[in-house]
Amino acid sequence: MSGKLTLISSATASGSASVEFTSGLDSTYDEYVFYFVNINPATNNVTFGFQGNATDSTGYDRTITSTFFVAGHEEGDSSFLTYVVSADQAQGTAYQQLAYNVGNGADESLSGVLHLFNPSNTTYIKHFYSRVNFHQENNTSTDGYAAGYINDTTAIDDIQFKMSSGNFDGSIHFFGVG
Repeated sequence: MSGKLTLISSATASGSASVEFTSGLDSTYDEYVFYFVNINPATNNVTFGFQGNATDSTGYDRTITSTFFVAGHEEGDSSFLTYVVSADQAQGTAYQQLAYNVGNGADESLSGVLHLFNPSNTTYIKHFYSRVNFHQENNTSTDGYAAGYINDTTAIDDIQFKMSSGNFDGSIHFFGVG
């Protein structure tokens, strides 16, 4: 990432089912960044993800191709590095996983970042990558990496974040990079 971060907007979730950014995702910047801070689900053992919405579309259902891997350390002192087949997509329309098996305890949450490139471009696909650290419900600190592209040449002007089940608390900050 190069350039200055310019805050576009922030959202604070408090028992929210989802957080949407429906303005500010345009051609002003070539790169946009979303920071997740202390996202805590109400439901135990859930997945946190995102999906885009194309201009003039009604649903968050863009086609995504992605990969996902994690590195983690369990409280029992074992560690791992794993490619997570179930978290990637091959031309799928599901929400892209950024964290999974997230616990809902007071000491369990997630924080991280998502980068999205050229969302308003109508010639090329939209690349993204993320890094999210999350506390799994089984007392494991996990660092997740997702990368891929939204396979759509229509401008993406809305982004939604949500858990696979239930509500969540926390904040998401939306920046342009220029």
